[in-house]
Amino acid sequence: MANSVLQKLAKNSVLRFLLSAGTGFLADMVAFYLLFHFVFTDTTYSFGFTEVRNSSISLAISYTLGVCINFLMTKFLVFKQSKSSPVKQFIRFASVAFLGFFANLGVLKLLIQEVGIYPPYARAGAALSLFVASYFVHKAFSFSLSLRQHQPHDTQPHHQPGN
Repeated sequence: MANSVLQKLAKNSVLRFLLSAGTGFLADMVAFYLLFHFVFTDTTYSFGFTEVRNSSISLAISYTLGVCINFLMTKFLVFKQSKSSPVKQFIRFASVAFLGFFANLGVLKLLIQEVGIYPPYARAGAALSLFVASYFVHKAFSFSLSLRQHQPHDTQPHHQPGN
């Protein structure tokens, strides 16, 4: 009984995506925490003519790590039936992640600077707020798979002469 439940769960692409995204998220969160608390300890850093907050630098690095882990797991565990080339998949995945980075950055800044949430908690909130959209965008765009369930090819009645 438990074995059949596990088999059903293993066939569910949303749950497998949750596992891969969750693993990437965990790596992202641990890296963010360590970078924020132990590496980028000043509040801001100067890069040329601009000042960048330590939370933004930590996010850029931790997010990149999480994206790499998430891509590999998503490719091999979630959407392995995709026929797109691995390079095309990665470019698409990275493009979505690049846009997602700015969405995360915007939500992170809002939560930290406007709402006053502790940065590691704000990071978790930003990531979780964008999870659902990420699944559908990666399925349809990054891995070129239909959002609809495919029905077997043999579902239409066959035309027989004389009918």
